[in-house]
Amino acid sequence: MSYEALDQSLSAQSFRRLQIASVVVIGRQFKAEAGSFRMDAFRDAILQRGPIETFALKTVQEFIQPQKQTKLAQDENQMLENMLRTLLQELVASAAQSGEQIMQYGQLIDDDDDENTHGQIPHLLDVVLYLCEKEHVEGGMIFQLLEDLTEMSTMKNCKDVFGYIESKQDILGKQELFARGKLVMLRTCNQLLRRLSKANDVVFCGRILMFLAHFFPLSERSAVNIKGVFNTSNETKYEKDPPNGISVDFNFYKTFWSLQDYFCNPASLTSTPTKWQKFSSSLAVVLNTFDAQPLSEEEGEANSLEEDAATFNIKYLTSSKLMGLELKDSSFRRHILLQCLILFDYLRAPGKNDKDLPSETMEEIKSCEDRVKKLLEITPPKGKEFLRAVEHILEREKNWVWWKRDGCPPFEKQPIEKKSPTAGQKRRRQRWRLGNKELSQLWRSADQNPNALTDSQRVRTPAIADYWKPLADDMDPSAGIEEEYHHKNNRVYCWKGLRFAARQDLEGFSRFTEFGIEGVVPVELLPPEVQSKYQAKPNEKSKRAKKEETKGVSHEAEGNQVGVSNSEAEAEGGRGEAEAMESDAIADTPTPEEQQRLGGSDTDNGQEVGQIEDAETEEGSLMEETDLDPPPMPIS
Repeated sequence: MSYEALDQSLSAQSFRRLQIASVVVIGRQFKAEAGSFRMDAFRDAILQRGPIETFALKTVQEFIQPQKQTKLAQDENQMLENMLRTLLQELVASAAQSGEQIMQYGQLIDDDDDENTHGQIPHLLDVVLYLCEKEHVEGGMIFQLLEDLTEMSTMKNCKDVFGYIESKQDILGKQELFARGKLVMLRTCNQLLRRLSKANDVVFCGRILMFLAHFFPLSERSAVNIKGVFNTSNETKYEKDPPNGISVDFNFYKTFWSLQDYFCNPASLTSTPTKWQKFSSSLAVVLNTFDAQPLSEEEGEANSLEEDAATFNIKYLTSSKLMGLELKDSSFRRHILLQCLILFDYLRAPGKNDKDLPSETMEEIKSCEDRVKKLLEITPPKGKEFLRAVEHILEREKNWVWWKRDGCPPFEKQPIEKKSPTAGQKRRRQRWRLGNKELSQLWRSADQNPNALTDSQRVRTPAIADYWKPLADDMDPSAGIEEEYHHKNNRVYCWKGLRFAARQDLEGFSRFTEFGIEGVVPVELLPPEVQSKYQAKPNEKSKRAKKEETKGVSHEAEGNQVGVSNSEAEAEGGRGEAEAMESDAIADTPTPEEQQRLGGSDTDNGQEVGQIEDAETEEGSLMEETDLDPPPMPIS
C-alpha cells in the first residue's frame, strides 16, 4: 500500500473516532441537561404548597413511575433516595450561599396566616416523613436524610435540625419506622456528641442524651456499657512539684488529687493488693482532714453552688493555691465524698468474684463507707436529705448492675395467648355460689321457694333417742362393728349430739365428762350387758336428788324476796346453762375430713341443685375445697 492510501485510511478512521466522541459528548451534555431539568421539575413538585397528602404520592408516581402504584420496589426506593439526597444537598448549598439558616431558607409564607412560616428543608422532610409513615417508601429514608443534613450543617444549624427531630419524636418512634432507622439515628446522635464540646455545649449534649433515653426502649443494649469499660482518658492533671511561696501542705495536696487516678479507673484497685493499701491510706488522710475541719451552716450556705449546678459542668481546678478555698466549699466536699461512695459501690457490686478482694478488705470498705456517709450527713446544707437521695440512687443502680450481669434481658413481656380447652386438658374445679354445697343448695331452694325459710314444718329436730340409735347399735358387742367405723369417730355427729343433749337430756349430758360421748347415749337404748357400765351409782343419784331439792327450796325463798317471777328465773337459768353447754360443745368443731364422711352418703353422680350451671365436675371431695364450717342443724 502506498503512503497516500495509508494516510487516507488513517484519516478516515480518525474522522470516524472523532464523530463517535462528539456524539458521546453531545449525549452526555443532553443527558445532564435533561437530568437537571428533571431535578428542577422534581424540586418544584415536591416543595409545592398545600396539604402534603394531596400531592406527595402523586409526585412520586409521576417521576418514579413505580410498578406498584402505592408502594415502591427496592430499586425504585434507591432511585428516589438518590434524588432526595441530591435535592437536599442543593438546598443546603443554596442556604449557605445566601447566608441564611438552613431550617429557615426559602420559607413558604401562608397567605391566610403570615406567622405560619415553613422553610423548604423542613417542608421536604415533612413530605418524606409522610411517605415513610404511610409505607409508600422505605421507612429508613427519613433517617438517612436527617443524617446527611446534620453532617452538612454547622453546630449552630445542628441545634435547629435536632429541634426538628425532637418535634417528630413520636412519629419517628413508631415501630414500622423505628425498626428501620434506629441504628442510623443512634449513629447520627453519636456523631453530634463527638462534635460538641463537653464544657461549652452541656445543654445540647443533655438534649441529645435525653432524646436517646426516650427514643430507645429501656432494654436496648446499644446504650449500655456491657463490658464496664472506664473512660481512662479523663485524666486530672495537678502539680507534681511544690511552687514557691505555697501556703498549704503540698504533701496533702498531692495525696488529695492522687485519688482521682483511682476514681477514674476503679478496676485497678483489684489488680494488686498494694494499690488498695495505697488508696486506703490516702483516703484516710483526706477523711481525717475533713473531720478536723468541719463546716458550719453559715459556711455551707455561703459557699454552696447547688443552685447553679444545673447550668455548669463542674471540673474543679487543681491549682495548689486554691486548695484552702476548695476545702471550705461544701459542694467540693460532696463531690469528693460522692466519688468515694460510687467507688465502694462498684467494689461491692453483685457478681464480683470473691478472689478480687479478700474479706478483710471488704470489711475495711464497709467501715470507710460508713465514715463517708457520716461526713456527708454533717456537711451543710441539708446533709441528711442529700445522703438519703444518694443512698436511694445507689440502691436503684444495683438493679441495673444485675440486669447487665444477666445479659440485658428485655423488659417487655409478650401477652399470654388464651388456649382453647381440649379434651385431654384437666377440668377446672367445681365452683359453688356460696362456698360449699350445703349453703349453695339452701340458697337455691330459698330462691325457688321464698317461704322455705319461714315454713313451720321446715325446722325439725329429731328425738334424742332416734338420734343416738346409730351410736347405741355400734356399742352392742353382738353387732360386731369394728372400732374405726363407730359413729363416735365422727366429730360432726358427736358435736350435734352434744347440742341435743344440752337441750333435751341434761342428765345424759352430765355423763359426758365421766364416760365420754358414749355416756351421753340414753341407757335404755343400750343392751343389758352394756347398761351397767354407764349407769350412775345409787349414792350419786341420791346426792344429786337432795341437791336439786335444796336448790329448789332456796330458789322459792329468793323469789319471794326479790320479786322476780319463777318463769323469768327459769328462763334465765335455762338460757345460761344452754349457752355454757354450747360453748363447751363448740370446742369440738368438726374437721373437713369428718364433714366429708358425714356428707358423703348424700352425694350422687349428677349435678346438684346448688351447683352453678357452667361449672364442670371434678374428682375428689367437694368439702375439701372450702374452709367454711358446715351449717349447724337448726334446733327448735
